[in-house]
Amino acid sequence: MRDAATAPPSPLVERARGALARRLHALVGSDAIDLARAPDDPGLIARDSPAWAIHADFSAMMIGGISALLLQMLHPRALAGVWDHSGFRDDRLARLRRTAGFIAVTTFGATDTAERAIAQVRRVHARVAGTLPDGTGYRADDPDLLTWIHVAEVDSFLRAYRRYRDPTLGAAEQDRYLADTAPLAERLGAHDVPRSRAAVAAYYARVLPDLRADHRTREVAAALLAPGDDAAGSAALALAGAAAVDLLPDWAAALHGRATPAAARPAIRAGARGMSRVLRWALKVA
Repeated sequence: MRDAATAPPSPLVERARGALARRLHALVGSDAIDLARAPDDPGLIARDSPAWAIHADFSAMMIGGISALLLQMLHPRALAGVWDHSGFRDDRLARLRRTAGFIAVTTFGATDTAERAIAQVRRVHARVAGTLPDGTGYRADDPDLLTWIHVAEVDSFLRAYRRYRDPTLGAAEQDRYLADTAPLAERLGAHDVPRSRAAVAAYYARVLPDLRADHRTREVAAALLAPGDDAAGSAALALAGAAAVDLLPDWAAALHGRATPAAARPAIRAGARGMSRVLRWALKVA
């Protein structure tokens, strides 16, 4: 008699798994992304880089991605770009999908595919410009702004991966992750990109006086964290959003006025870990 622990899953369970996997792939548009890479193609990020594990973890990238957007919008020029040039109230999933697609292609894809994606983003950035409320001009291709966007992203992905996937990831591997992803930001036009945890901490200390939140920050954040279109989607987004806020550095949460109460953190983190296990089960990731 076959042991229940080793018996194959029932057709009903497999259909449920498949349905959830298809929904997850549709959420990020991964079915439409070409990630083929020849064995002799080094790509832009080596196969043995920690970036491959970090960027392949769906829940860490989802929670980290939302947290990164909350962090990015604290910079006045980043906020202005979203406020002036995107339909953020209706476009949050599209924004996450575009970011996920770009990261997937530049991490896992062939060199020429990744380079085309970078060139396309640079063309888009070259067309985005405007004026801050105080009259200061801004451009999306400003090297300082590009560095901020990159640091907020990779720091958030790393935080989420360590909290919800591998808390044992060592300091050397964390620094290698930052070093391996820095050239991608530089190809987009960023400069002086931090390549270690210590450099990221020093960078935040330098830019903190430039960060702020106002009524526009609160409106964009509220749109990002709003409920979904159905009960299941709303529950997942609410949990991911709470985990993303909890993931923010303390100073960023304070600027947003969204500091997570200490008493609520265990429940949020337990819920997010449970969601992460379900997502890995659906995607057949060990």
